[in-house]
Amino acid sequence: MNVFGDELSMAALRERTGDLASVAGVREVVLGNGVERGVRAVQLRTAAGLEVEVLVDRALDLGVARYRGVPFGWRSGNGFRHPGLHEHNDEGGLSWLRALDGLLVSGGLDHTLFGGEVAAEQYGYPPKQTVSHGLHGRLTAIPGRLLEAGEVWDGDRCTLRVRGEVVQAASFGEHLRLTRTIELDVDGRELRLYDVVDNLGFERTPHMFLYHLNFGWPVVDAGTEFVAPIAETVWRSDSVAEQGVSYRVQPDPKPGFVEQVHEHRLVADAEGRHRVALIRGDSTFGVEVTWDAATMPCFFEWQNLRSGQYAVGLEPSTHHVSGDAAARSDGTMTWLEHGESRAYRTTIRILDGAETTTATRDAIRRVAGQPEGNDA
Repeated sequence: MNVFGDELSMAALRERTGDLASVAGVREVVLGNGVERGVRAVQLRTAAGLEVEVLVDRALDLGVARYRGVPFGWRSGNGFRHPGLHEHNDEGGLSWLRALDGLLVSGGLDHTLFGGEVAAEQYGYPPKQTVSHGLHGRLTAIPGRLLEAGEVWDGDRCTLRVRGEVVQAASFGEHLRLTRTIELDVDGRELRLYDVVDNLGFERTPHMFLYHLNFGWPVVDAGTEFVAPIAETVWRSDSVAEQGVSYRVQPDPKPGFVEQVHEHRLVADAEGRHRVALIRGDSTFGVEVTWDAATMPCFFEWQNLRSGQYAVGLEPSTHHVSGDAAARSDGTMTWLEHGESRAYRTTIRILDGAETTTATRDAIRRVAGQPEGNDA
């Protein structure tokens, strides 16, 4: 392990400190004030300076995220609202926007994207012919069950690990389970996210999944570049043409900015993974996100550049922007039979210094080129 610049074995580290928590570790806490009161969280901290908070009662999503004290996860101002405050059907299905905060807000498990009413006859319950969904589904407001939180040693290597499960279920409805594992090396600068979704029910059940990965200042700033191997942009929100802000290089915050969303078709690398990055204009700092292209083939770039909300979202997705009803109609919906599952692997890596950001940009551009402006 590299601890504060020294290469140390487990024995050497133990000679120098009586508690690993002096340099890195895992800590369980309960948030205690305001809308966050009662939310359980697990804080992970590496010797390299990576800090990530796992919100157990917010579907094991990711809250605060910092590197060497500098935030890279976005904070919206909503706070990490206790799930008991969430009203799923409120505000025309847009109440999810009151829960949107932190590095990762997951969408699913049976619905993502904008809400609406879809058929539910597969559940065989006559009073329930349809089901109504809000924006990005119900997952965000479901508390998780913590299964593991601690250090895992393998010889001289140590991994910080959190594992838990979230069950989304209704009588005469879906019965889906998300099992989530989050790992950081004790001296690492990357977070590894492993998710498995399986159908515990005995009815054929739709499955949609999306990661709303949110990055804020100072990773996102005037001049920050979005780097991606783009084959084409298959969809843009109307606001792109109306505002004309480049998808590629971010401006300063803009009062009243209307969110811009792009669905980019990405080219996978030789290992079958999609890779995208955000790199500051001075190339000193950035983040890279990689994931399996086969399981999450779709990708959205979300530009929320409004003053006070300033963020860029990188969103791997199982389905296209057209959403639930369209996926059922065109045959692209994922249906899980009893016992079937889908697995997902994603990595978030800190890019520290110009050498690392330049190498990452070059590696992504070797996969495929990238159009300027909004000409993709």
